[in-house]
Amino acid sequence: MDYLMGIDLGSTSLKAIIYDLQGNLVAAASRPTLKHTPPEHPLWVHWLPEQIWGGTAEAIREALSHLPDPRQLRGVAVTGMGLDGLPVGADGKWLYPFISWHDQRTVPQQNWWLEKIGNEKTWMTGGWPLWSTSTALRILWMQEHEPEILKRTDKWLLIEDFLNFMLCGKSATDYSMASCTAMWDQVHLDWSDELLATAGIERRLLPPAYPSGTLLGEVHPAAAEATGLAVGTPVVLGGHDYLCGGLPVGAFKPGVVLDVTGTWEIVMTALEHSRLTPEVYQAGMTMENHVARGMYAAWGSAVAAEMLEWFRREYGSDARQKAAAQGGVDWDYLMADAAGAQPGSGGAFFLPHMSGSSCPVNDSRSMGAFVGLTNFTTRGEMGRAIIEGLNYQFLDIVRSMENGMGTQAEKFVAVGGAVKNKFWMQNKADIVGRPIEIPEIPEATPLGAAILAGIGVGLYKNEQDAYARVHRPGTLVEPDLKLSQRYAEWFSTYRQLYPALSPLHQHIFDRFRQGQ
Repeated sequence: MDYLMGIDLGSTSLKAIIYDLQGNLVAAASRPTLKHTPPEHPLWVHWLPEQIWGGTAEAIREALSHLPDPRQLRGVAVTGMGLDGLPVGADGKWLYPFISWHDQRTVPQQNWWLEKIGNEKTWMTGGWPLWSTSTALRILWMQEHEPEILKRTDKWLLIEDFLNFMLCGKSATDYSMASCTAMWDQVHLDWSDELLATAGIERRLLPPAYPSGTLLGEVHPAAAEATGLAVGTPVVLGGHDYLCGGLPVGAFKPGVVLDVTGTWEIVMTALEHSRLTPEVYQAGMTMENHVARGMYAAWGSAVAAEMLEWFRREYGSDARQKAAAQGGVDWDYLMADAAGAQPGSGGAFFLPHMSGSSCPVNDSRSMGAFVGLTNFTTRGEMGRAIIEGLNYQFLDIVRSMENGMGTQAEKFVAVGGAVKNKFWMQNKADIVGRPIEIPEIPEATPLGAAILAGIGVGLYKNEQDAYARVHRPGTLVEPDLKLSQRYAEWFSTYRQLYPALSPLHQHIFDRFRQGQ
């Protein structure tokens, strides 16, 4: 029997999952993705390459232990987060850790880029706005602070491409990942000579780029020994995580809006043509090459579940104690408290910008805030305010997408870890005022990577063939339309939070966070 593997590298965990050709999950294993902060730089955040590769190898080996013969695995592809990369020498050894997207050390390089090149020029060339964490800025930081390392660098590999390199020894990226770097030319499907020349970045540092689903190489003996994969197992280019997640749920077709909610929330729709227009730019959308051949994606994103993780960590001690004494998990108790609070959270509002804002407003200096707290505000109301704030943010992105593109969503589909949270999903449907389909696909993102592996080795004809074989319709979350009307009023209040707090947040950021 033939199987495929998708490796999903996320911000909190990495997964290796094996599927059959009908999309059924056969075996899975995961390991934590651990952040590392150097003691001498308390606000720096790294991913350690030895942990990323070591954890991936362990997860692959564990998942493979459920197959009678590893040679039944016909292909493997990697998906995951964008932006973060590291320098690799000509001898194949990494020279510096991955600088995580949590790390804001490149704000000075962002300011330089905005002055010399500009955000609009960057977007009109590659479709991505310039974030303080954009890949190009990491390279500029290395040029300034670690020039000797950059001189010894053969290739700068994004974190997914690093795993491919460790598996098969080939340096390459795919169009969707290249789109994330602020160095990509979306029209010519190549690195932008103009942006590289203006920024002073050497083209030799960047690997060749190919469409997702391209056969890259084969697992070499050293990788086989580390992972348990058979020598010669095909390695296929995957792509950006949320785009891979769109393949098994039909979000490679225009008119379908995909909501992927985990650490980040991505709201995306597929397009047949790139839309590098002023209207889309002003709407705060990002244009990216889709992992589906010849397709493009327009999307908005924002950090999401990480703020609930913060609330859980800092204010969930009672919930942890109840879970230990009464059973269940702490999330059950935290969400029950939030669901028990009245809609509107007693007038408490939450601005979900704890990691800055990226859409509809791109502002790395914006910060999170609770507004409207009183001495009667409960912890349950604060928890509900976070959920409502995240869902107002979702609605804000959807409105911006529809206005900028001049279209209206025909269908909402939701995937990701948050779909397990029934209260979050119901509240999202209530706030957006539209039904949301949750397909019966528990791990859509790694399944999308596995689909690309199957296309690359010829087991699927194309994306539509794979979708027809793996898609499982699931539940439909219907909104409470009376409640939607009330949320529409409160949404107008939410939208006033950012402009009211922006000057103060910029002052605080410059005083306490700049350059740290």
